Amino acid sequence: MNYLASIGSYFIMIREVFKKPTKWRIMKSLILKEIDELIYGSLGIIIFISFFIGGVVAIQTALNMTNPLIPRNLIGFATRQSVILEFAPTFTSIIMAGKVGSYITSSIGTMRVTEQIDALEVMGVNSLNYLVFPKIVALLLYPFAIAIAMYVGIFGGWIAGVFGGFSTSADFVEGIQLDFIPFHVTYSFIKTIIFAFIIATIPSFHGFYMKGGALEVGKASTTSFVWTSVVIIIVNYVLTQLLLG
Repeated sequence: MNYLASIGSYFIMIREVFKKPTKWRIMKSLILKEIDELIYGSLGIIIFISFFIGGVVAIQTALNMTNPLIPRNLIGFATRQSVILEFAPTFTSIIMAGKVGSYITSSIGTMRVTEQIDALEVMGVNSLNYLVFPKIVALLLYPFAIAIAMYVGIFGGWIAGVFGGFSTSADFVEGIQLDFIPFHVTYSFIKTIIFAFIIATIPSFHGFYMKGGALEVGKASTTSFVWTSVVIIIVNYVLTQLLLG
């Protein structure tokens, strides 16, 4: 029953986020601040992870190609498919759920503990719109970060495949171009936008409605990461079935 109550509270929170908007002059600065912290501040870890994930996929594909009849361009093909379809949008989003989600939960939770949210509500400000809406808008730019992750992941696979002696550059590039379906990129971006909304709202929910002191802020951050990851994985399954099934 508690889970049902929490789900209901979550959707009520989503409705309240879009009611009684804050003045644009104030909201604009909040959105720019969130873009800097949530998107720009995460590019480093996204690029780092994507590069090595692409390299690992290329190496593992090459090491499992024991049959000499299998063409070497399959390394590039497998790297492209793995990075674009799953590793860039889904794996990166789970990492972001830990980095960005924990930050969102702890920052809003700290405001709840120090009664800053109560002060906003006393002043007549819609605290949910003030705190959560800028994060949702900022994370609409998340697909651009995933586009960079796709490029860097495939580039990392090329580096690992070519300089590791597993494939020639021509074979790898040929594999990247082999049977390319543009809708796969569209599918990844659709997933990414939905994941971005999940990453912005579920941690905000756990931070906004938490009770207790500083210790509970840490527990709320852990809980929000777990539930954000669970929802991302479930939504990933559903979207894959709907869009590619």
